[in-house]
Amino acid sequence: MKPLLQLSDIRKSFGAVRALKGVSFDLQPGEVHALLGENGAGKSTLIKVITGAHSPDDGTLTVDGESLRSLTPSHARELGIACIYQQPALFPDLSVAENIGLRLKKTSAFAKVKHAEQRALALDLLKRVGAEISPDAEVRELSMPEQQLVEIACALGSGAKIVIMDEPTASLTQKEQHLLFGVVRDLRANGVGVVYISHRLEEIFALADRVTVLRDGESVGTHPVKDLTEAAMIQLMVGREVAALYPPAESEPGAVVLSLKNFGCSASGVRGIDLEIRAGEIVGMAGLVGAGRTELARILFGITPADSGQITLHGKPLVLTSPREAISHGIAYVPEDRRRHGVILEMPIAHNITMAVHPVLFPGTWLRFKAETDLAKDFIRDLGIKAYGPDAPGGSLSGGNQQKVSVSRWLATKPKLLILDEPTQGVDVGAKSEIHKIIRNLAKEGLAVLMISSDLPEVLGMSDRIAVMREGTITAVLPGDADAHQVMAAALGQSGKEVA
Repeated sequence: MKPLLQLSDIRKSFGAVRALKGVSFDLQPGEVHALLGENGAGKSTLIKVITGAHSPDDGTLTVDGESLRSLTPSHARELGIACIYQQPALFPDLSVAENIGLRLKKTSAFAKVKHAEQRALALDLLKRVGAEISPDAEVRELSMPEQQLVEIACALGSGAKIVIMDEPTASLTQKEQHLLFGVVRDLRANGVGVVYISHRLEEIFALADRVTVLRDGESVGTHPVKDLTEAAMIQLMVGREVAALYPPAESEPGAVVLSLKNFGCSASGVRGIDLEIRAGEIVGMAGLVGAGRTELARILFGITPADSGQITLHGKPLVLTSPREAISHGIAYVPEDRRRHGVILEMPIAHNITMAVHPVLFPGTWLRFKAETDLAKDFIRDLGIKAYGPDAPGGSLSGGNQQKVSVSRWLATKPKLLILDEPTQGVDVGAKSEIHKIIRNLAKEGLAVLMISSDLPEVLGMSDRIAVMREGTITAVLPGDADAHQVMAAALGQSGKEVA
């Protein structure tokens, strides 16, 4: 059978950095071919070569039998190549229907926009991916998972023969993941080739036919998925043994740090929250998209102030009307979207790490750059941030190391409560293990941690207790040894509130 896509000895360098050192890869019709590797292994560069964003320095591409030296993005689209990127590339001020129409419909500068036709197309595609999103909604109003579903709808509507999915489930809930899996299987049944990139190995076993592993810019092997174990995949990816993905708790929870009673914010749709988090405890927060988890985090950080109930920190009642007040009381928040709200990619690591403590680090009019550099070096060492130094720009780091920088910024404020929203979203298995170890060590040192995650195995593996949200309120607080069925039942409203 003739491959849809074949890459032979692809090489690409950026200055002295050799991103791809000779990668070979092929994709058959009706195949889901997984592409695995740690952050920095070369996956993103390879995707950009396939989609025409980068021209290879050497090697050949063959698309549906046509041999090419390189591609342009428009030529790639003409050849039936579509890519769903981890970071949605949508116009925030346009509606969902307008975004889909712009992506899929060819038009001219003087053509009349057929709004009804555009809207009908969007409705059909959103229905096919199982997205309950209004085609009239502005993209800026959508959550990250909802934007991801719109991107998937665009790819589905393009009629592509080759679909590349880069971490498509990174911010999706289990229900939405199952819907996406159905879409992938439908594509495969219709002869479409899917290049599937994910750090969640359980997805690879559920979907993929073959897997190609990249390490340090080279392809280290292509294997049928049925011939590999999870341990073998990890060994191929990292070339070393990886510590336990979910390190066990090593200490007992202490005194109550945060207490919420009938807490909420009507503007955010969050209401009646009753929850306690103790020193040295990791409380995982689960729930479907739209359940109110991120909204609760934003209320606790003073971004959208509460208008009902009571919050106490170490027994003292608080009124939080701004992030500045939250920080002053010892509350820190690592947000979900690290590219928009976590790390400023153009700024050096040192500036990123110290941003939240400038008033302490730079009192008066003196700029103490040595103190800033020393503090950054401490966090680079303690959190194992892989960078050539504190002056390296944030954009030069892998996803896992960017996340460590984002965590460092808030640890520099010496918080009492650390809120983590999707702490390992889009990072590789090695970095995920390291971040989990950091979180567990922080709890061991007495920090109270609220960890929001759409990755159910992560919630089950890391939590001392699990709070489950549905429709803006907590439906259950379960013990850390609860199983997936109990968590999903609470998320779907099939259990009463049970406080452990």
